[in-house]
Amino acid sequence: MHVNPEDTPPEMPSTIPITASAFHRTETQIGEEWSLIQAAQRDARRFGPLYEQYYRQLFLFVYKRVGDEDDAADVTAQVFVKALQNLNRYEDKGLPFASWLYRIALNEVNQFFRNNAKRSLTISTDSGSAIQLVAEIAEAQDECADEQQLQRMYAAMQRLAPDEVQLIQMRYFDKIPFKEVADILGISENNAKVRAFRLLQKLKKYMTP
Repeated sequence: MHVNPEDTPPEMPSTIPITASAFHRTETQIGEEWSLIQAAQRDARRFGPLYEQYYRQLFLFVYKRVGDEDDAADVTAQVFVKALQNLNRYEDKGLPFASWLYRIALNEVNQFFRNNAKRSLTISTDSGSAIQLVAEIAEAQDECADEQQLQRMYAAMQRLAPDEVQLIQMRYFDKIPFKEVADILGISENNAKVRAFRLLQKLKKYMTP
């Protein structure tokens, strides 16, 4: 497992800023998405707007895990191939279309590492998200952490299993809500929260000098 703090993804042209808000949708936006999905289900040529809307977001999701631009592009392309092939099976659950795409992406990332046994999962995050995670682990009221605490946190994450790291990445680095994390992993929202809590406790134990 490779830790890559302060990772800077490659520059890509996009009309959508990649911020925390870009990963979520309002009920109105979800309804509009569903109309686009239904149109694409009737005619695959109508899939274009969904691809354009989500390509950069999915590329970054993959890139943060595989750590290589070319590999991320290949995996992301496969995500959209699988999405288009299975689009008629998609059902509206009142969640953003992204959560379904994330599920496919997570499977493709896992397949990538199975096919490339010598490669290991990359943990990429910015300093702000890392500091927030340290605060969560320490149950601190304020979000502050020194370099030593951050390094202990990165070292502790190295001791987690890949599926545990994936949950931490999605919830605390990608800022995906628990409801969507649960849908991606195919578990209940309460189960996702319990797993996250236990992982924070495990990290706290590993970080104790």
